Amino acid sequence: MRLLCIADHVDPLVYSTGLKERYGKVDLVLSAGDLQLGYYDFIVSSLNRPLFFVFGNHHVDQKGGHGRGDRAFSVPDGSSHWEEGAGATCLEGKVVRLRGLTFAGLGGSIWYNGGENQYTNFTMFLAMMRLIPGMLWHRVFHGRFLDVLVTHSPPYGINDLPDPCHTGFRVFLWFMRTFKPRFLVHGHVHLYDRNAAREARYGSTRIINAYDHVVIDVENNG
Repeated sequence: MRLLCIADHVDPLVYSTGLKERYGKVDLVLSAGDLQLGYYDFIVSSLNRPLFFVFGNHHVDQKGGHGRGDRAFSVPDGSSHWEEGAGATCLEGKVVRLRGLTFAGLGGSIWYNGGENQYTNFTMFLAMMRLIPGMLWHRVFHGRFLDVLVTHSPPYGINDLPDPCHTGFRVFLWFMRTFKPRFLVHGHVHLYDRNAAREARYGSTRIINAYDHVVIDVENNG
């Protein structure tokens, strides 16, 4: 499966009339957060592909009713456009399977000023616990816990930065050792240098920084 991964910045190569010509062969779009919901609307409408996303630590005013009942979120004006019409699915706290691959999401950043969608390592660990029943189910019926974990922040010491805002989560290291996702796709750390490292590895997990955009191929297990 070919995945278009995006995060943090509206990329002119994506937000353009040439989107379908450039990326029309992707099967799925993953967003690691800090992007406006309208950007997702444009991508879904142009590519006619599913889009899974998590929220970052910015644009959280659009988070609305996410997490209440069966509805993933609502837009500020109270309409159901994003819940029923655009095709984008909020992945935070969820485990879903599509075309032979299992995806899960954990949004937010490390706690640094007490803002919305910020977590300590302990509260992020509690958020992780919501994923375990779904991952166990997929382990039993599909042979592995998870293929792709989508997060906003990187793991601690991998693709992160030393400042209080951009430090990664230590609990992500435990998660990768325990559940062995094939990929962890994150954002949050901006790559202003074209030569900056975008990819790393921890055990059996490839860690990808999706800033701007990157296309990855994930082998379908059936």
